[in-house]
Amino acid sequence: MRFSARTMLFVPGDRPERFAKAASSGADAVLLDLEDAVPEGNKARAREAAVAWLARSPGLVRVNAVGSPWHAADLAALAEAGALRGVVLPKSSTAPQVAAVIERLPHGMPVLALVENAIGLREAAAIAGLPRVGRLLFGSIDYALDTGITPSEPDEPELLWARSALVNASRAAGLPAPLDGVFTHLDDPVGLESSSRRSRALGFGGRLCVHPRQIATVHHAWQPGDDEIRWARRVVRAGGDSDGAAVRVDGQMVDLPLLRRARRVLALAGA
Repeated sequence: MRFSARTMLFVPGDRPERFAKAASSGADAVLLDLEDAVPEGNKARAREAAVAWLARSPGLVRVNAVGSPWHAADLAALAEAGALRGVVLPKSSTAPQVAAVIERLPHGMPVLALVENAIGLREAAAIAGLPRVGRLLFGSIDYALDTGITPSEPDEPELLWARSALVNASRAAGLPAPLDGVFTHLDDPVGLESSSRRSRALGFGGRLCVHPRQIATVHHAWQPGDDEIRWARRVVRAGGDSDGAAVRVDGQMVDLPLLRRARRVLALAGA
């Protein structure tokens, strides 16, 4: 199953009163979290609430990591979640680890592999190549912690290589473009827009979100800007009948790859 969502909205599994609001937020997918957002004492309650919701309402769930005290019980409970669309596996580190989790899930249930450490990034290509891995997700905060990187905001150039590696692994495996990590500054829509446009330029297909108010900003960031759309229209007009031959547009040589990029821009814009 392919997951082309631009936005996945995290909701703590122990806050069932927020589930319906999340589902109506405009997010492309709701992600009920049993891991980092839930205190240890609430793990069982969060699991029960999430499974009850997912028995009738579509969504995804982030289970607790392999090796944690709650992981096995999380997987076992998912048999009752009839509307579950996929499982996010945190700390996805190796292909055998992810494959073992897939084998314990209901038949056909895909895994979205959340890459959060150095080993996971090294093994990203192998993980992406597993038959039931639907997408790669970047846990940028945990990855920075694991590697000792201190990202410089807002552009985080220190994480450029890691992000590009996930984009490349996804493309090579035929997966949708990966989702970038969360933006933690909830009251900074300008920063979120800038960060998201950088992610789009790097080849990401969207990002994980932690608050409903982030959804519209992220969706807007993944839409081409007016200048980009106008450029794409000029390119398509000039090169659409050239049969791949290079043409000149605004002083730029436009050949088949740029023509395809322009068509992609217009498709993304809905034009």
